[in-house]
Amino acid sequence: MLYLAEVQKPKGNLLTTNLLSNSSKTELKLLACQRTDQNWTTVSEEVIAADEASKLNDGALVLVELTPNRQVQRLQEAGRPLVNILQNFSRQLEKYKLKEDEIDQWKESLTFQAQELNRREMDMEARLEQLHEMEGEFQRLEAQQQEVEASREQIEKLQAEVERNRQELEGAWEHLRGEQRRFEERLHEGNVLNVAQSQAMSELLDRLSSRIAPTETVREHLHQAFELVEKQQATLNPHWQNLEQQKTLVNQKQEEVNQLGQTYSDRQNLLKQAQDSLHQQTAQLKVKTASLSSKQEYLRILKEQLQSQDALCQQINSLAITSGNVSPSQKVDVQALEQMPLDELQKIIQDLNDKLQIDSSFVHDQEQELTYKQQTIEDLQQKISQASDQDLINLQMELSDEQDLYQMLNETLVGQRRNLVARQKLIQQHQNVLLRRQGQPVNTTEENNSIDFSPLLSQVETQRQKQSQELQQLEKEIEQLRSAIELDQGMIDNQAHDLEEKLQELKKMESDLVALKTTTAECWGRINLYQEALQPIQDGVDELRKKLQGIGESLAQVQEAGDYQLQTISELRQVMNGLISQPELVAS
Repeated sequence: MLYLAEVQKPKGNLLTTNLLSNSSKTELKLLACQRTDQNWTTVSEEVIAADEASKLNDGALVLVELTPNRQVQRLQEAGRPLVNILQNFSRQLEKYKLKEDEIDQWKESLTFQAQELNRREMDMEARLEQLHEMEGEFQRLEAQQQEVEASREQIEKLQAEVERNRQELEGAWEHLRGEQRRFEERLHEGNVLNVAQSQAMSELLDRLSSRIAPTETVREHLHQAFELVEKQQATLNPHWQNLEQQKTLVNQKQEEVNQLGQTYSDRQNLLKQAQDSLHQQTAQLKVKTASLSSKQEYLRILKEQLQSQDALCQQINSLAITSGNVSPSQKVDVQALEQMPLDELQKIIQDLNDKLQIDSSFVHDQEQELTYKQQTIEDLQQKISQASDQDLINLQMELSDEQDLYQMLNETLVGQRRNLVARQKLIQQHQNVLLRRQGQPVNTTEENNSIDFSPLLSQVETQRQKQSQELQQLEKEIEQLRSAIELDQGMIDNQAHDLEEKLQELKKMESDLVALKTTTAECWGRINLYQEALQPIQDGVDELRKKLQGIGESLAQVQEAGDYQLQTISELRQVMNGLISQPELVAS
């Protein structure tokens, strides 16, 4: 299991140089344990002995792999792996941040939809209230219409009664005219009247006077009918005023609809222009992205060539190391070794072998880490070949980071391998001195068979520097192009965001326009329905008023005829009385 640990060394005399005694006191304090690739948990501060960490500084952080019996299996410095872990953690945080932004956008969208539903529900409730009010108005209008119908029936009855009285009056007048003609005929003949005839004539005049139609009752009913009509008109007048007010409000709403429609059309044209500009910039961005992809592909080829040259340099260095073309890191004082006691010389050789073993283990771990890096690079290249455009940039950046780490680790390993071979040569020189002093044969053939690879390494290094310069220039161009793409992408994102906001505003404006048009149409419908309900009632009231005015005129004529009839009867009575006062005329 892999742990994160801290190197702890005892606080002692800094002048102590006995490496063996110090290494036995080096310990590791376990800080955290890896559960999965991305999951680390803290552990109890357990301390274990680790001679492998004696070369590391006190307080250094290392990654140590322990066996089940708590023995150190592998040890490496934790600097670079911690950087990778932090980079992965940063990428995960960025992904979580993007997810949170998406969730916030969904929340805002759902909130807006809920508000829109609540607004529409409130509009529906308001419309239902208006419908209920209209139903109440219609019921009141129907009641008023029934009252007008009843008034019309009463007026028709009065009109029939006046017509009947007029006909009776005309019949009485015809009878009176007939009697008057007969009376005049008798006057001309000289046979005027006898007593019975004069009495009958008097009775006839009395009966005719009593048959004159009274107009006071009819006038009273007519006046009541006029009052009822005016009452109906007074009831209708507020409704007509309300209708005119509603027409004024609806005309204002219609003006708002026209203005909002014009504004909507202007906004729609601006949105179309913004969309066209965004499409043009997006097309230019795609061209730049394609250019970036081609340059990145060429950069990848250059890096592969550099990696091949690095591998060639490594092979040449390995050959140089194998052939013994490496000088020791420090000069060997052979004369001092010849005069040194054998025990001390053997102890120096043992210390050098111990250091060589520790360094060899460390180099071996670094080589394994280099192998892991190479495998990671191959996996990333495989992912890039199958990745979508959205993940391509992140994967390419991650691949560039891994390649840089691989290059840095590889260059470090080249020097470490040289140092390791130089230390081996140093040990070999000490062992040769020891063998000579012990009288044993010394093998010196390897020192004479070394090959000079420096011209080949120089040529490869020159080619490598040339390609490195080309690589740096290409990376600079790619960085500039990437910056331009990021700038353009930022502008496009901003414009897309603004365009989305304008689109939402336009949708809201369209929704408001549709709602305002619907409300205006409903208001016009209510006004038309209101007017259709009021107009027949008003027409009926106007018709009743005209009929009542006609009845009033007819009643005036009847009153005038009645007055004339009474005057004529009075004159006839005077004539009759004059005749009766002359008995000779009556007797004859």
